[in-house]
Amino acid sequence: MAHTELLHEEAFGLVNQFEREISKVIVGQEWLIKGLLLGLFADIPYSFDGGEDRQGRGGCGHLLLEGVPGVAKTLAVVTLAHTIQARFQRMQLTPDLLPADVVGTRIYDLQAGGFKVQKGPIFSNIVLADEINRATPKTQSALLEAMQERQVTIGDETFRLDDPFWVLATQNPIEQEGVYLLPEAQIDRFAMMIRVDYPTHAEERAMLDIDLIGAGVSPVITPQDVVRIRRRTREVYVDDKVKEYVVRIGRATRDPSLCGRPQLKQYIMVGASPRSYQHLLALSRTRAFLSGRDYVTPADVKRLAPDVLQHRLVRTVRAEAEEITSREMVLDILRHTPTP
Repeated sequence: MAHTELLHEEAFGLVNQFEREISKVIVGQEWLIKGLLLGLFADIPYSFDGGEDRQGRGGCGHLLLEGVPGVAKTLAVVTLAHTIQARFQRMQLTPDLLPADVVGTRIYDLQAGGFKVQKGPIFSNIVLADEINRATPKTQSALLEAMQERQVTIGDETFRLDDPFWVLATQNPIEQEGVYLLPEAQIDRFAMMIRVDYPTHAEERAMLDIDLIGAGVSPVITPQDVVRIRRRTREVYVDDKVKEYVVRIGRATRDPSLCGRPQLKQYIMVGASPRSYQHLLALSRTRAFLSGRDYVTPADVKRLAPDVLQHRLVRTVRAEAEEITSREMVLDILRHTPTP
C-alpha cells in the first residue's frame, strides 16, 4: 500500500514528540537514544524484490547494544517500542533456546488433518534479542535470514516480514562463561554497535527522582510514519567527495598504509566490509536529516564511523594481548584520513 508523503516539518514534529516521550523514562544516555533514532529511521539497502521490476528494498538499521547490566539498554528499547504503535517482542536468549523458538515451526493440526505453521516472535515490527551472546550459534543463525532478507523460511514456505522490521540485540561484554561470540557473518548485519557506558553523577542522581512505576509513555507514531520518515532520509544529498571519504576510511581498515598508518596492520586481521559503506552512508543521511540539513557533511561520517565500523574489525592476537580495541584503531584511522 502506498504511503502519502510526509512534509519535512511534520517529520521533525513527530521525531521531537518521539524523543520527549522517551525522556520521560530515560535520563541521560543521549547517544544511546540518538543511536536508536538513527537506526530506526535509516534506510539501509539490503535486497531486491522478487517481482518483475526487481526494485531495491531498504529497511531499518539493526543495532547491537553492548554494556554492563543495569545501564538502561533494555529499558531504552522497551520504552522506545511503546512509543510506536507497532508489534514488539522481547526474546531472552539462553543456551537452550532453539531456532524454532525464534522463527517458528510447523505443527500438526489434528482437526485439519495436516501441518500448519506456528509463527515465532520474529514476526513483529520490533524484536529485542536480549543477551544475544548467550544463545548458541545455531540459534543466533536463525536471525540471519530475517535480518538480511527481511523474510523467514519455515519448512518449504517463505514469509515476508512486515515493514518496518527492526532487530535490536544486547550483550554483556564482561561475562565470558556460557556465552558464544557472534560470527562475523551475523555481526556484519548490525548497522551499528553502541557501547552503553555508566551515566554521569548528575544523571544518576536525576534517575532517583523518576517514578518508574508511575511513569508512562504514549504511542506517538505508527509503523507507517516510520516508513515515511525513512523515505525522507533517503532524499538527503551526498556529495561525491563525501562518498569518496567513506570508501577511503573503509579501505584503510583493510590496508592502514593507505592513510599513513602501516603499523596498524599488525593489529587488524579483517577490516570493514563493503556492506559497511552502505550502512555508514545511510546512517550519515539520517543524522543530517535529524540535524535539520538536506545534505551530508564529512562530520556526519566522522561521528558515526566508530560505531559503524568497530564491531566489523577482527583484531589479531597481538591487539588483544596489548588491549588495543577496534574502536581505538578506527579513531586512529579517522585522525589520519584527510577530511574533504
